Amino acid sequence: MTGDNELLQVEQVIERLITRYPSFPPADIELIVRTVHKRFADVRIHDFVPLLVEKAARQSISDRLAAPIGDSRDGTDTLIAN
Repeated sequence: MTGDNELLQVEQVIERLITRYPSFPPADIELIVRTVHKRFADVRIHDFVPLLVEKAARQSISDRLAAPIGDSRDGTDTLIAN
C-alpha cells in the first residue's frame, strides 16, 4: 500500500466515523483517528493499517460515549463529547 493510498483511506475512516457518531464532535473524531494512525507509523507492513485504525478509533469513541465525563480510560480526558 502506498502512503498516499493509506492517507486517503484514513480520511475515509474519519468520514465514516463522523457519519456513524453524529453526536460526537467531528474534530474529536479526527483527532482520535489521527492519533491512532500515528501509532502505526513504524510498522513494516501497512496493508491493514486503515482497518486497524478504524477498529481502534471506534472502540475509543464508544468508550468515551459510555464513560462518565472526565473518565477516560486511555488517559486522554481532554476529549469529552459536548
